[in-house]
Amino acid sequence: RDPLWSRGLGDVYKRQVIIGGGPGGYTAAIRAAQLGAEVTLIEKDSMGGTCLNVGCIPTKALIHSADLYRKIRTEAGKNGIIIGQDVTCDFESMQKKKSQVVKQLVTGVGSLMKANGIRVIKGTAAFTSDKAVEIRSEGETSELTFDKAVIASGSIPSALPIEGAELAGVVDSTGALSFDEIPGSLCIIGGGVIGIEMAHIYSSLGSKVTIVEMLPDILMNMDSDITAVMRKIMKKNKVSILTGTKVGGIEEAGEALSVKVTDDQGEESVIEAEKVLMCVGRRPATEGLGLEAAGVKTEKGRIITDENFRTTSEDIYAIGDCTGGIMLAHVASAEGIAAVEHIMGKTPNIDFDTVPSCVYTSPELAGVGLTEKGASERGTDYITGKFPMMASGKALIEGETSGLVKIIAEAGTGKVLGLHICGPQATELIAEGALAIRMGATAEDIISTIHAHPSVAETIQEAAHDLLGSALNMPPAR
Repeated sequence: RDPLWSRGLGDVYKRQVIIGGGPGGYTAAIRAAQLGAEVTLIEKDSMGGTCLNVGCIPTKALIHSADLYRKIRTEAGKNGIIIGQDVTCDFESMQKKKSQVVKQLVTGVGSLMKANGIRVIKGTAAFTSDKAVEIRSEGETSELTFDKAVIASGSIPSALPIEGAELAGVVDSTGALSFDEIPGSLCIIGGGVIGIEMAHIYSSLGSKVTIVEMLPDILMNMDSDITAVMRKIMKKNKVSILTGTKVGGIEEAGEALSVKVTDDQGEESVIEAEKVLMCVGRRPATEGLGLEAAGVKTEKGRIITDENFRTTSEDIYAIGDCTGGIMLAHVASAEGIAAVEHIMGKTPNIDFDTVPSCVYTSPELAGVGLTEKGASERGTDYITGKFPMMASGKALIEGETSGLVKIIAEAGTGKVLGLHICGPQATELIAEGALAIRMGATAEDIISTIHAHPSVAETIQEAAHDLLGSALNMPPAR
């Protein structure tokens, strides 16, 4: 047990209730159990929450299958692999593989709960006071008291309040992961991460895809140099992207759907598609939790917390999507650990400046720290270094040379402020940037760290060289 218990402090916080079994909730439960707490986790659906069941994991499973299919069709011959017959896509088998991956991981989470002595109740929870919850499980109702509670109820997809949003054929991200067959055409409303990943999946499988985004660009939270590459790749893959465009409504058009749109010049047009995917963000899932009875305040649906994730009720904490912060699984997990460590008298160590953002397309996109726009808006005096993937031997071998690496650093010191990657394994490589920012590393530190050759990772070192004007493997700027 943690030394905290030997000091006689742990018993005060022994009985802990976690509401929600997603990445934030189950991670918080495990950490609390490690610190000696008696933990009960309440989950209304399957363990793993949105991420494991209808979010990150199934999406990436389909992306892997779609990428494999696309690469066999387009890259096999270039690599001396001759396919003797037409390559076909068995979408039903893809869906089965996706479900197998989900099942294995969900089962694994359940095993972790047992291994850590965590009691799991399948049911819904609602506070009846600041010290008790009512649990509805299998038609029965019971009450459970606690010393401390952590709300990790997650989020649900948002929907546009437009005519036709409830029509058959209009789906959210969950529905788009469960199509019975590949749609011949798909209109995606929303050009964020979910929209771009879904466009990648279905365009790779042969769907005619149109993305409609109200904002001036897709992936607005990422560096513009990175998103510019993705736009070109989407165009090459025959994905139509309409930015600065609003959706006015959806109507039935025979066996298809008709989406009315208006661009930023006021020009109206219609997009016809078999399916319409609405992915315009997510909102905190806080309804039905009995928050008022517990003295937990909300603002526009999100639970209000302080820097230690404590709500307005002293013994209740909240983490992850339900607080309306950065809605990413890895953020929820970090917050879950920080919350229970604070409960148990520890000093949490969490840094939101090092949260990676990832898009699992081909090539992958990833960013951490400040974008160039962000640095400019802060008034930071910065410099940048870039290295193109086309100059990387490993990227050339893998046939992914469209992207680049970009480092943003503080002028004068060379301290790394941001790293942005478009290329193979970008979602893995971004950890180097997160660690560099966390440790206050400079471009010199990256340069002096020997990177393996050939590797995609050495593109980061090359970008650091470019930042300091010492590029080795690309022509000097004129």
